[in-house]
Amino acid sequence: MTPPDGPPGPAPRQHPCRTADVLNIVGDKWSLLVVRNLSQGPRRFTELKRATTGISQRMLTVTLRSLERDGILTRTVHNVMPPHVSYELTPMGTTLREATAPLLEWSTRNLDGIESARAAYDTRADTAQPTPS
Repeated sequence: MTPPDGPPGPAPRQHPCRTADVLNIVGDKWSLLVVRNLSQGPRRFTELKRATTGISQRMLTVTLRSLERDGILTRTVHNVMPPHVSYELTPMGTTLREATAPLLEWSTRNLDGIESARAAYDTRADTAQPTPS
């Protein structure tokens, strides 16, 4: 049986849980920092580790594998001795960088204010008296 000729119907709606998978990339603690560090071009593992303050070698490996699996970056093994591996954003990774750049800039601009608000909150929470049951 062939489909009738005529205008196509509305596009099928994406299941909201599928977008959560994508948002996990953005919400991951390290992924956006790695993407930002790759925005200037290909980097080797050691360069990424040095540029991503606080990340462990294992966590960087896990993050890079995840980003590669999601199509955000490519991993290239250069056939030299000793072999060297570089990572580079894919076109999709570049668009992720462009989309999240304002968030990272906002973070940088507001970091001092966030730290002040946290300190004030923690001080209030520490001095609050427990309520009787």
